Formats: sequence, structure tokens, C-alpha cells
Amino acid sequence: MDDRELKSTIEAILFASGEPVAAERIALVLGIEKNEILKAAKELSDEYGFQQRGIRLVRMEEALQLCSAPEYAQSITHALERRKPPRLSQPALEVLAICAYFQPVTRAYVDQVRGVDSSYTMGILLERGLIEACGKLEVAGRPSIYKTSELFLRTMGITGIGELPKLPDMSSDDGIAKLSQVIESLKSDENEQLKIMN
Repeated sequence: MDDRELKSTIEAILFASGEPVAAERIALVLGIEKNEILKAAKELSDEYGFQQRGIRLVRMEEALQLCSAPEYAQSITHALERRKPPRLSQPALEVLAICAYFQPVTRAYVDQVRGVDSSYTMGILLERGLIEACGKLEVAGRPSIYKTSELFLRTMGITGIGELPKLPDMSSDDGIAKLSQVIESLKSDENEQLKIMN
């Protein structure tokens, strides 16, 4: 399979799926190495951007997905008459930040960090698909543990959790102020990215 045919095959698979597809799965089906899939996907993504196409190929950890280009979000919204998803509340952003930076977490851990019951807020984030259950903790009661989802990565416009801004050193006097700045940065990024979700 030559380079052009490989890119076209990846494009066809991702278009038909409409959901993220693991690069490992595509490699297995095509009988080639995962690194070749990721390299071809990167080249295809660069082509879309360079040609100012209406679609983008995004990578989320080890999964790939086709989505609309952010600059056409307003036109898409008008054409499809979709409402913008409601913005996340301050408590939801707090819970999401805790899940993102300290994952995997239990609800009890989130409650402890925030100092209040977070079950309702975590339910909203689960419903919106920004966090997901990823197993059970091996202790009495076996509470569920949660992590951020692929939708979270797509919403934030990042390929992996390692791209999140670094948390400030909380042992210093200005740690709280720096943490507030990080949360505000995440809040503005999240609200901006929600505009392009479809």
C-alpha cells in the first residue's frame, strides 16, 4: 500500500466511524505498524490544515478522529440549527480540573479536595461525556474510579493529559494565585472549545 492509498484508507475509516478509532485497530486491520498509521495521520492532518479544508484530523492519545475545522463552527451551528452546549459551572470546572490533574480519582477524593459533596457535579460531567468510569478501587466497598475521556481531550484541543498546563508549586505563598490563573485558563479554553464540538 503506497502513502496516498494509506492516507485515503485512514480517511475513509475515520469518516465512516464518526467516532475516535484506535490507531492500533487500524494498524491491525491494515497489517502494518501503528507508527506508520500515526505518521500517515499526522501528514494527513497537516494537509488538511495547509489546504484550509473544512475538516481536521485530531489525535487523542492513541486514537484518531475526523472533526470539523473550528473556524467553521458558527456556520455549522447555523446550518444545523444546533444550540451551543451550556457552559460548565464553576463547581463543574473545579471537579473536571481535579479529575484531569489527579486521575484516576474516586468521588470521595474529589469531595475531600473540594470540601463539599460532588456527586451531582460528577454526574453532570459523566452525562456530558467529559469524564468516565475506568474501573473500581480495590478496597472495601469497591468505589468507582474516574478519568477524563477522549471527548475531554478533544474539547481541550490536546492530544494527551501531559499537554495540560503545569500546576504551580503550592508550597509557595503565591501558589493559590497561580492555581486560580491555571483554572481560569482552563475555563476560557473549555468555553472556546465547546463552540467547535458537534
